[in-house]
Amino acid sequence: MMPRSFHLVITLIPLLFSTTAGYSEEEPNILFILADDLGWADPGCYNHPLFETPNLDQLAADGMRFTQAYAAAPICSASRAAILTGNSTARNRFEFVVKDEVGYQPMQTPLRAPAYTVDLSLDAITIPESIAQTGRETAFFGKWHLNAHYGRYLGWSPTHGPTRQGFQHAREDFGSHPYGYWKDKKLRSFDKNIESGTFPEDSMTQEAIQFLKEDHTRPFFLMVSHFYVHDPNHTRLRWLYDHYLNQLPTTRENRERVAHYGAMVTTLDHHVGELLKGLEEAGKADSTLVVFTSDNGGHPNYAGNAPLRGSKWNLYEGGIRVPFIARWPGHIPDNTINRTPICSTDLFPTFAGITGADHSTAEDGISLLPLFKDPEAPLRERQFVWHFPYYHPESNYELAPEEIGINDGYTTKTKPQSAIRVGDWKLIRFHENDNEELYDLSSDLTESSDLADTRPDIRKRLSKQLTDYLEEANARFATANPDSKE
Repeated sequence: MMPRSFHLVITLIPLLFSTTAGYSEEEPNILFILADDLGWADPGCYNHPLFETPNLDQLAADGMRFTQAYAAAPICSASRAAILTGNSTARNRFEFVVKDEVGYQPMQTPLRAPAYTVDLSLDAITIPESIAQTGRETAFFGKWHLNAHYGRYLGWSPTHGPTRQGFQHAREDFGSHPYGYWKDKKLRSFDKNIESGTFPEDSMTQEAIQFLKEDHTRPFFLMVSHFYVHDPNHTRLRWLYDHYLNQLPTTRENRERVAHYGAMVTTLDHHVGELLKGLEEAGKADSTLVVFTSDNGGHPNYAGNAPLRGSKWNLYEGGIRVPFIARWPGHIPDNTINRTPICSTDLFPTFAGITGADHSTAEDGISLLPLFKDPEAPLRERQFVWHFPYYHPESNYELAPEEIGINDGYTTKTKPQSAIRVGDWKLIRFHENDNEELYDLSSDLTESSDLADTRPDIRKRLSKQLTDYLEEANARFATANPDSKE
């Protein structure tokens, strides 16, 4: 077994709500599973040609798979804040990853990004806070990444951690992810004690399963936030690494890196399968809505993201389009594909619609319940807005390539930008020079044909809508950099 990472178990006092001896099957539990950096095209059910994800494939077969689901941000912390609040990164004024303390990006660039947001505000109303008011139990296991690093990288803050944002039960634990052993160089190798075809125990997953199997007098909301498949890109499973390596041509560049990543994708899938099995063994599978998605697009060094352009950190489709699967027996039809564009900010009003919770503070999402029942259900025309006023990478930015393509295999330069999608049209604005690109996603999924000059009418309309939204949301912007030598 792999070494157990440092953990902290926090269980708050019981709810101050009266409960009955049981609850109706018409009041479903909610199991929300969030992956980290899993790209839209990574699962097998999204047609990846190599990676094997039998449990996610089965989840999709038993429920509904969305093909145009979006993360609210192309980066971790900002995306998670948007999910929990139902508000965009612009409205949250939370657009980047948290740091140890407030400060600015240490880079020589024409614009200076806004100061880091290091904590999700305690004034923000979150999904678990709202749901807890209905008397339901709320629990969280896994990656938080919404407070300044406390004690160590990703450490939970006692003042801004999950239990201060509405979760009554929470556990801090790296599980079997490389985060738990990466500092020990001796462990950066294959584990000879793991037999072929088996996986090491993931303590974080096991804690979540234990919660699933407990007797609950009221329905629960459980969020399992995996660290997989975020880097370090490494597996200790020799058999799984070899399985993927042997399928890759010997001439393929970075094949070892892809083999490690494929093993991480399949390991994530295995742990998702354990959760679903635990739900079944607890007798709660038929009375539980399960939602699976990712916090942002895939890392360009590993995931590739083809056929989508771009990757984590930028606002091309590869950075923000994510897998999204929902299963709810008796409510969501089996083996259904839903092509309606949706966003992770829709989760708050969706979960609120099921639980009767208040979602009046969630301004940037709508309930997906009509789509769960009927994938062709008509929805009002809506706009999706993304706002990323930062530069990336923060280290060696000047050495990163400029052009963002498809399956680059490396991290490229991302500059302050915003984007809007209305219907099939998507506009991206780059704030250094206010240049705008326009794409018709119905015929150009790869975003390779910029129509900004040939469709000025649509560009003008979307540009105004983007500006109006950012002003209404009181968005922060990158401004002239007083330290820039450019």
